[in-house]
Amino acid sequence: MSELIIIGYDDHDTAQKAYEEVQRLQSDFIVDLTGLAVVTVDDDGKQHVDTPGRIVGASAASGALWGALFGLLFLIPGMGLLLGGAMGALLGKLNKSGIDEAFRNRVDTMLQPGNAAVVIMAAKITEDKFAAAMAPYGGDILKTSLSSQDEEELASELRAG
Repeated sequence: MSELIIIGYDDHDTAQKAYEEVQRLQSDFIVDLTGLAVVTVDDDGKQHVDTPGRIVGASAASGALWGALFGLLFLIPGMGLLLGGAMGALLGKLNKSGIDEAFRNRVDTMLQPGNAAVVIMAAKITEDKFAAAMAPYGGDILKTSLSSQDEEELASELRAG
């Protein structure tokens, strides 16, 4: 099971500090990351993404899943666009796994010009230690879980696509 956590911030500096803290928590084994990014939105509404060079322990399948989730949440503007068959099938699977249009809309609402978010996908997380370490940074939290079966189906869909 993986956790997808998006923490929204009103400013870029706080998001950057929180992002660095998550990296430290990875090195302290408090969180086992399969994906991590900080997304900042400039005053013109353009999104900018920063990811660490490498996430230790992330498998190719989880990397592909992270890439797909990230793309669907942030990089495809206007989900109403006509999508290809493979992308449509992937969206259908995501909708069943808790990352539905309502969740994507909440993410989009969070990322207004001037705002930022830390996006975390974790295979394992020590909830109490993670929450205590992240508390000083505040932020608005969105969270959903992907079961192992959902992850396998999504990875399979990605390989087929």
